[in-house]
Amino acid sequence: MEPVLLAVDDGEAIVDRPRRSVRVLFEHELLDASYACSEAGERGAQPHIHVEHVDAFYVLDGEVSFRVGPDLDVVRAGAGTFVMVPPNLVHGFDNDSDATARWLNFHGPSTGFLAWMRGDRDGFDMVPPPQDGSRSAVDAVIVRPGGGERYERDNRAITILGDDRHFSALEIAFDESFNVDPHEHDDHVDSFFVLEGQVAFTLGDDVVRAGPGTWVSAPPGARHGFANGGSGRARVLNIHAPDAGFTDGIRGL
Repeated sequence: MEPVLLAVDDGEAIVDRPRRSVRVLFEHELLDASYACSEAGERGAQPHIHVEHVDAFYVLDGEVSFRVGPDLDVVRAGAGTFVMVPPNLVHGFDNDSDATARWLNFHGPSTGFLAWMRGDRDGFDMVPPPQDGSRSAVDAVIVRPGGGERYERDNRAITILGDDRHFSALEIAFDESFNVDPHEHDDHVDSFFVLEGQVAFTLGDDVVRAGPGTWVSAPPGARHGFANGGSGRARVLNIHAPDAGFTDGIRGL
């Protein structure tokens, strides 16, 4: 696969209803990434578990109500909140607020989530909550704005939001002197969502400037890099699927 770059509103619409939409950002056996929009009061997903993969969310606007654990504890997640649900933890979500909510959703590995949403397969790795309970709600990773495991460098700040062997998420804020030279990964997908500022992405032999609302994915073997686009400090959400030792590398620097 070649690298992918697109505005979130340009993704393939696999749910396109007046009050709810889901758009495909990236579809690969290692990661399914999508962008969802839900109007006030819309139901989302009934409580369920995944046995073999991580389900994660990053709220962009509004508020999403998550229900996690055997007792369906309610977690209200506003803009900038990251939620990661490990395997075998009951969870569901709705928009219980009085405003529109928008979020990014990640399934790592895919297990066919987007193909199922599209109607191309009968199911994927999702089962009803077990009668004997599930993992504790405390196993859910909830990181609100300003939280996470933060590492300050001279020209950047890297915040680990959540990591699992299947998946990791980080925020990277960087100034105009920072760049990551073009490189390839042979064992995982490296993806980015631009939160603030301008970013110059190297994708193959091309350099493309991208602003907030842009999604980028580099599948295994794809040449990619990134740098500040020259508009002051920039900030991206960075996703690795699987983690492949990336977060341990950050901790060890």
